[in-house]
Amino acid sequence: MLLSRDKSQLLIVDVQDKLLRAISGRDRVIDRCVRLAQAARRLGVPITLSEQYPQGLGPTADSVRDAVADEGYVFDKVEFSCPKNEPLRRRLHELRRQGRSQVVVGGIEAHVCVTQTAMDLVGQGFEAFVVSDAVGSRSKASCKLALSRLLKSSVDVVDSEMVLFEWLERSGTPEFKELQSLIK
Repeated sequence: MLLSRDKSQLLIVDVQDKLLRAISGRDRVIDRCVRLAQAARRLGVPITLSEQYPQGLGPTADSVRDAVADEGYVFDKVEFSCPKNEPLRRRLHELRRQGRSQVVVGGIEAHVCVTQTAMDLVGQGFEAFVVSDAVGSRSKASCKLALSRLLKSSVDVVDSEMVLFEWLERSGTPEFKELQSLIK
């Protein structure tokens, strides 16, 4: 199934400074999460951020928060899976009731919070799309294993360009002209 901006919501999981320090390919993860947030804002796709134990791990990275601006909702959690956190689950399900059953997921760590979140989303009737170039783990092997496992678990694994082009649907539009700089 293709992504549709009218059926999508964006979930960025735990992209926090103290966690990022140990992430393999962290600059790519941050860049792609920023890219997704900017596109989501421009195209009216709702954005949700989670922060794992922010009292100890700090807030979401500034560049991601700046890209989201005041158009996203931030939720603290201690659960590894976002849908296991009551306020997050309510937010995700409320957006689904509004017709947004596709959840595009980026963040860290791929083999822990991202995998558990995506698998739980599928179990709760969502379509989950994990953005391979917008997720990371401390080791490349853990990230690769997570993506392989997700593919076997009814989770779609995509990249950020696939998301953008599927949300845009066509060239020549004002949105395309504005967002093509994110792809170059």
